[in-house]
Amino acid sequence: MSLPTTLPAIDTITVGARPLTPAEVVAVARSGARVEIAAAAQARVAAARELVERLADDPEPRYGISTGFGALATTFIAPERRRQLQASLIRSHAAGTGAEVEREVIRALMLLRLQTLATGHTGVRPVVVDTYTAMLNDGITPIVREYGSLGCSGDLAPLSHVALAALGEGQVRTAEGEEMDASDALAAAGIAPLVLEEKEGLALINGTDGMLGMLLLAIHDLGVLLDTADVAAALSVESQLGTDAVFAADLMALRPQVGQADSAARLRDLLAGSQIVASHRDPAVCTRVQDAYSLRCSPQVHGAARDTVTHAALIASRELASAVDNPVVTSDGRVESNGNFHGAPVAYVLDFLAIAVADVASISERRTDRALDRTRSNGLPPFLADEVGVDSGLMIAQYAAAGIVSELKRLAVPASVDSIPSSAMQEDHVSMGWAAARKLRRGIDGLARVLAIEVVTGCRALDLRAPLAPAPATAAVRDLVRSAGVAGPGPDRFVSPDIETTTALVLSGQVAAAADAAAR
Repeated sequence: MSLPTTLPAIDTITVGARPLTPAEVVAVARSGARVEIAAAAQARVAAARELVERLADDPEPRYGISTGFGALATTFIAPERRRQLQASLIRSHAAGTGAEVEREVIRALMLLRLQTLATGHTGVRPVVVDTYTAMLNDGITPIVREYGSLGCSGDLAPLSHVALAALGEGQVRTAEGEEMDASDALAAAGIAPLVLEEKEGLALINGTDGMLGMLLLAIHDLGVLLDTADVAAALSVESQLGTDAVFAADLMALRPQVGQADSAARLRDLLAGSQIVASHRDPAVCTRVQDAYSLRCSPQVHGAARDTVTHAALIASRELASAVDNPVVTSDGRVESNGNFHGAPVAYVLDFLAIAVADVASISERRTDRALDRTRSNGLPPFLADEVGVDSGLMIAQYAAAGIVSELKRLAVPASVDSIPSSAMQEDHVSMGWAAARKLRRGIDGLARVLAIEVVTGCRALDLRAPLAPAPATAAVRDLVRSAGVAGPGPDRFVSPDIETTTALVLSGQVAAAADAAAR
């Protein structure tokens, strides 16, 4: 399966008619798509709220409705104190600290919480749903701090910062990125601050929305990066005089791994028509028996990463179909406590992806290193330098890739194997899913940079193979990189801007798209 490098344009999404798709979440998070609530969802929300209001009058304690929270769940709260209880919950739980979380993550989090509210299983009033919808559509993004979530009971602190803004407290950023008081931003948008009633505080903060939002963004980005990894590998195989024979379909069929077969098929297409590859097919010309692992096993490594992304997408699709809250209003009118807020399913796949990211970057860096080593590059100059000894070529670009790969290996250590008890041992096993998501985001950025360095290296190496012509697909990538201002072989130049420019081309999907268009 070739994962998509682009998304169809989505202007408006409807929440509550069916589970959201990953593409819809990315469109709201990154592109500002507008949100509307399905009429059926509005009816479900209103019906569930009627049940909660009836239970609020029950003298028997009802968790989250007429009791305290966590370790204080047995404390009965009198009706006249329940508004204070809900507001206090949000204020006390908005305890995040550290750097500001990215706007796209917060928008994804808000949308996913809105989807759960729209299921009718949380018991909030319709005005709560309307307020979150209006904040998304007006581009009001609460400021959320990086540390504070243990991933159980969901992403409490991040979601509390969002809820606090809906109450007209705390800080937000406008659609233009300006920081201001939440009360001023809501007033400017004509949105009345919420005054929370029974159950609503918990309903706004008891979910896995932050980690799930980051998972969905990561899945999209990895679709782009794994397609690009195949392109980078094709550049390396071709420019280092490697063979494409090892990618043959019948060889792949001997080991029916889906992702491996997909990557191998892409490599065959990307290398088709290459004069460089054809130049050494004759055994009389090339006496090498087989290529190094980093060239020969590229589809096996890239394919394993693709299969991991496919598994992560399956878990994400189940979460998108979920109503994560505690307690929940059931379809037959009960209000029940549960453990669905535990982030383990999401945390595990976030950690799996971090492992895949580190390994794909690792094999990419090894291919780059081979291109720069005159003893292994099959005729290329040392470090692809112009005047060897005076020029250093791309020597230190490989250092940068190596440093990133070392960091990615550290980031691949699972967060989900750790657990620190909280709430006076009531919440005694947590998922650390938020932490897993945060490190995966850093890992994805690192992978993009490592691939960009391989693309810069491979394009320069292709030029050094002239007059032999590369494949149409790899030639298109080289031309794209050159048109962006990254120069070919020549005297040493300031390398950092070339890496940054190529990284932007990688992350945008332009490298993969240029190769695929030419290959077709």
